[in-house]
Amino acid sequence: MKINKSNLSNQLVLSILVFFSIMGAKLISQNQNAPLILDMVHHNPGETPYDSKYNNPAVIKEMGYNGKVYFLFESPALAINWESVDADILPKGSEDRKWVDEKAAQIKQMHAACKAEDMAIYAMSDLVLFPKRLIEKYHIEKTFGNPNDALTEKLIRAQINEMFDQFPDLDGLVVRIGETYLHDAPYHLGAIEDKTNPKKTIIPLINILKEEICEKRDKQLIFRTWGAFDRDMDDYLAVSNAVEPHDNLIISIKHCEGDFHRSNEFSKVIGQGRHRQIIEVQSAREYEGKGAYPNYIANGVIDGFEEHARMPEDQINSIQEFVDTKPELYAGVWTWSRGGGWDGPYIKDELWCDLNSWVVAQWGQNIDKSEAFIFNRYATERLHLKGDDVAKFRKLCLLSAEAVVRGRNSTYRDMNPWWTRDQGIAWPMVVKGDLEHQRNLDQKDESITKWKKIVKLAKSIHWQNKETKSHAIGSSEYGLKLYNIYRTLVYMDNAVSKGDTKEVQKWIKAYDKAWKDYNKLAEKYSTIATLYTQDYKRHIANYADLKVNKLRTK
Repeated sequence: MKINKSNLSNQLVLSILVFFSIMGAKLISQNQNAPLILDMVHHNPGETPYDSKYNNPAVIKEMGYNGKVYFLFESPALAINWESVDADILPKGSEDRKWVDEKAAQIKQMHAACKAEDMAIYAMSDLVLFPKRLIEKYHIEKTFGNPNDALTEKLIRAQINEMFDQFPDLDGLVVRIGETYLHDAPYHLGAIEDKTNPKKTIIPLINILKEEICEKRDKQLIFRTWGAFDRDMDDYLAVSNAVEPHDNLIISIKHCEGDFHRSNEFSKVIGQGRHRQIIEVQSAREYEGKGAYPNYIANGVIDGFEEHARMPEDQINSIQEFVDTKPELYAGVWTWSRGGGWDGPYIKDELWCDLNSWVVAQWGQNIDKSEAFIFNRYATERLHLKGDDVAKFRKLCLLSAEAVVRGRNSTYRDMNPWWTRDQGIAWPMVVKGDLEHQRNLDQKDESITKWKKIVKLAKSIHWQNKETKSHAIGSSEYGLKLYNIYRTLVYMDNAVSKGDTKEVQKWIKAYDKAWKDYNKLAEKYSTIATLYTQDYKRHIANYADLKVNKLRTK
């Protein structure tokens, strides 16, 4: 039989092309479903943006991230010119057009730096957010917050188109409807009606965005559940059932319900429904010092916090359990390396938020590795610790998680978590009941004992250099002395509840001494964070010092 070499050659080439085509498609599919490891710096609204190394895409890429989420006031939603809709919305030469154009130039520069590092670019945006001129011109003051309104829907679609047309490097949007911040958006207004209503708001809005972003443009939509449908399982499943899954649609969920408070419940909607989920983690906890003191939360987030150990066995209580039981729903993790909340404390050294961010980022892309394995890599690769110092550092960090939950709350949530936040302290809000009061007091004592061990460990470790040693010890003492202030207030509140005037005066003296000791820290350590203030009133009406001063006269 005569073999046609030409045909054989052609068949071979065709087979090779088919093989590589199949493999290429598989690689693309795998890449689309590879976990997103994202970071965001959450700047304080209305303030000068944080001067942080995490603003640099090269830095977070080296840490293990593959994408960056730009904050609300770095979003193209504020920087599009709306000319595709109406040139008079932001007329050239006007103050608002000048502001928008300058914002656009700033954002494009940021995107270029990110793209140079081959990092995916995401923008977090509030919806619905439109220019004031647009709202006034179209007389939609009462309707623009309703995505079911025909004109609002049309404008949302136009907005999405302009964002991706004018910022082509954008890989996707992170959308939130829980709140609307306008502190750094002087020419825009935001609103959303019935933000917790799946049928009226959430489902129609997701479907609009999904069609425009995921389907028409093959870009990614990350829709945040926070403040909308993150706490009610029926609402979450209603959204999940009504919105058809898409490879480009991801649901974003905080690892705990509500805000990032210890003792809040682990999110019940993680691992539920039909859509892939990305888990939000705050590295510099806004209610817990913002990185001012040791506060290792990566272990609890990954393997489960101690307060979640009492959950029923059939419920997921950690993101490790999530990826083990529902791997098909795992879309990745995204950290807030810095920020959240308002005002200070303002840190000068990013050690403690760096630890949380690095461990979460590395674990997020290596979910077959244990948290302890990743942690030890941090201790050796980034802190250059050796021998017994690695174990000491591990013990210090795990103790910090135990000390924080006991000092600010309790492992049984015996306090309202809002009693201290940002750089201020309110009067303690303790759950009623003799058992709860005593347990809460006991845990405040335990917290101080643990903080003392943390300081001792920090002093015993052979740190890489004097600067790191000074900060590790200084920030540990910051935690000890701050949590001693917390303890004196909780004991004072207990004495007030019992009507024990003598005991109240005893704890007022202890409170004054605790503040005096705390305020001396800055004299000894140059790299510690700014301090909490006694007269902080923002978001805290009943601040502690006001109450203490009234008690002095009784």
